[in-house]
Amino acid sequence: QVQLVESGGGSVQSGGSLRLSCDVSGYTYSRYCMGWFRQAPGKEREGVAVIDGAGTTSYADSVKGRFTISQDNAKNTLYLQMNGLKPDDTAMYYCAARGGTYRPLSLLLQWSSLFGYWGQGTQVTVSS
Repeated sequence: QVQLVESGGGSVQSGGSLRLSCDVSGYTYSRYCMGWFRQAPGKEREGVAVIDGAGTTSYADSVKGRFTISQDNAKNTLYLQMNGLKPDDTAMYYCAARGGTYRPLSLLLQWSSLFGYWGQGTQVTVSS
């Protein structure tokens, strides 16, 4: 059974940094894509960043240059380093995974329904 467990959320002031982690277990796909999504109250879920097994990445325009997605295959962990946080980044952040590759990778940011596995989320709150 695939399980994704996020951690690392919290409350920070504008301009601060956080690193989210997603511990993955029970995942046996040799080819895969993983990503971070977020959802603020009253808004639709949006893609933040995605990465595939080869290390190819894609980011939402709103976070380019501020956020970095990475993975540690030895630890089965996905990360999201968030720098220069803004109040607009306040949301529940979710880790997601899917088997197989996808091209172009950027489309996965728009189609969260293509991800079959999700974590429970971790809250990020940025105050001005």
